[in-house]
Amino acid sequence: MIEIRPVVHVLGWLSILVGLFMAIPAAVDLAAGSPDWIPFAESTCFAVGIGLILSLSTWSRAGSLKLDLRQAFLATILGWILVAGLGALPMLSLGIGFTDALFEAMSGITTTGSTVLTGLDGLPPGLLLWRALLQWIGGIGIIAVAVLILPLLRVGGMQIFKIESSDTSSEKVAGVLATLSLLLAVYASLTAICTGLYAVFGMSLFDALTHTFSTVSTGGFSTHDASFGHFQSPILYWTGIVFMIAGALPFVLYLRTIRRDRRALLRDSQVRAFLAFMAAVIGVAAVAHSLINDLPFGTALTDAAFNIVSVVTTTGFASQDYTTWGAGAAGLFLILTFVGGCTGSTSGAIKIFRYQILWRVVRNHVKRLFSPNRVVRPTYQGRVVDDALVLSVMAFLAVFIATIAATFLVLALLGLDTLTAFTAAATAVTNVGPGLGPIVGPAGNFAPLPDAAKLALTGAMLAGRLEILALLVVFDRDFWVR
Repeated sequence: MIEIRPVVHVLGWLSILVGLFMAIPAAVDLAAGSPDWIPFAESTCFAVGIGLILSLSTWSRAGSLKLDLRQAFLATILGWILVAGLGALPMLSLGIGFTDALFEAMSGITTTGSTVLTGLDGLPPGLLLWRALLQWIGGIGIIAVAVLILPLLRVGGMQIFKIESSDTSSEKVAGVLATLSLLLAVYASLTAICTGLYAVFGMSLFDALTHTFSTVSTGGFSTHDASFGHFQSPILYWTGIVFMIAGALPFVLYLRTIRRDRRALLRDSQVRAFLAFMAAVIGVAAVAHSLINDLPFGTALTDAAFNIVSVVTTTGFASQDYTTWGAGAAGLFLILTFVGGCTGSTSGAIKIFRYQILWRVVRNHVKRLFSPNRVVRPTYQGRVVDDALVLSVMAFLAVFIATIAATFLVLALLGLDTLTAFTAAATAVTNVGPGLGPIVGPAGNFAPLPDAAKLALTGAMLAGRLEILALLVVFDRDFWVR
């Protein structure tokens, strides 16, 4: 059996950290004179108390915090579930039902951005800040897992991005902590710069902070029912575009840029492909939007750039209901839902790297059809891609599609119409946020869905965030037996 004491120890410290973050919205509500500070304060005490019990009770044998492969899997999965559960606690105390609170918290921590809350403009500041904080916490958590854990676990081809500190053994703890510190510093720097620019360009300090948390984490929660469209400011839209893209780039490359290679980002094939794809799609969409809806090209370009970047990076902000732009718009945005940003970023979905590997595999297979004796090996960044990596990517893509299909089937059986069921399933697994249609579209809300559907989507969001395969391993009996 798996030795779970080190896992419990990690979860204890995680619970303490979440509890300390809960004290921030408690202080905000207290300063605003809102009685809602009490549920946050109570949740803080509960989370910190539980965390102390878990960490102290496993302290003696936790030692150097050495985790083997199975423990790393388990800690990653249980960590996300724990944070979502703790994140829902203050919402429960504020009168939000269990299913809605869990859905909202899971949507926040996985940076999905789907919401069941309405009347956001009138909600207490503490609750709005907590939703944004959950996304900010989830963003740095996703980066850490993508950079330090998934490469070690060889999930979805991520082993190619393994760095020296992708090791949880005692000898490498210092390297892991140093890498995490640098990643957090970059993440915090982007947060500070984005907040300052949002404030300078017209947002209130509170809106600037909460929308920054949702922007750099590519999460998409807003403090307004109209989402980012509430501000009606082109300069704010373009600021959001820049920082959504920044959140969707590989954070390891930021470290390389800072340390030794000033052109690391521009030389990376994944980043170049990502930016080129976005530029091409935005250009075509802007021209079509301008012609179909008789808009000045500058206005059409801003509209297209903001909403396309939002969907591709899986942020989920909306400046308007883009499904009304004309024939083909809904289909375009549905396709963009599956794209995603770069690996090692805060974005979800399939991600550009896997499309690059898939393209190389298909291209080489086509060559072998007319030249069967030809030996062709796919390469990436000048390195030969081995069969294990290709298999990992193919397995991920197959399970990714199967997960969407299974979620869609469950939602359809629960009575949702085909458009709502499919796009809700797709947006949950890809962690984008809005789907299509009047219910879950960019102008809609997930509140009308039945509780069973919300629970199914909660599980789908978790599966998508953990790259699906990392979640599936715990359902294998052999995982639990040494």
